[in-house]
Amino acid sequence: MDRPKIALIALAFVAFIALGMPDGVLGVAWPSIRADFGIPLDSMGVLLLAAVSGYLVSSFSSGYLIARLGVGLVLAASCALTGTGLIGYTLAPAWWLMVLLGIAAGLGAGAIDAGLNTYAATHFSERVMQWLHASYGIGVTLGPIIMTVALTALNSWRFGYIVVGGFQLLLAACFLVTMSRWTQIKTDPEIDQPKKLTDYRTPFRETLRHA
Repeated sequence: MDRPKIALIALAFVAFIALGMPDGVLGVAWPSIRADFGIPLDSMGVLLLAAVSGYLVSSFSSGYLIARLGVGLVLAASCALTGTGLIGYTLAPAWWLMVLLGIAAGLGAGAIDAGLNTYAATHFSERVMQWLHASYGIGVTLGPIIMTVALTALNSWRFGYIVVGGFQLLLAACFLVTMSRWTQIKTDPEIDQPKKLTDYRTPFRETLRHA
């Protein structure tokens, strides 16, 4: 495997880690957010609905956007939008504005998820796809840790979102720098090979050996 492809795969891993982080921080931060804005407990559902709405819209639109703009630019813009939305949480003076920013963060996250999954499915092997989804789990695990440290060390949920949002903006810059490389990567030969059901069989002894 050539180095440019390895670099893009590594960047995709980091992107999925970043994608999982926001999903893990809200539950930890919510009691502090609720206290700051003086809102009812069930208001969390409004923010989640806003984020999911944006996520669905961009997920369904990602194919069209990638065809028109290219996957590199779409990923860069999506990460920038997500990062702006998350950091915007920390600056929002009113609850309704945070909800609007939730739509923006959801729009970015949906395009990242759908765009990277589509690209990986056509250019990377199945093994890489599995590790990409595992990377998302790492992000979901890191999110609560980051927010817990922010709350215990600085007593500020905003700092946690600054860290997570800043990571997204840094990732956007990486996608922007590598924008042209995403169209130069060839399809993995493994994808073109026909698959049989028996190809997915893993011997029990092999499973135990790697457990």
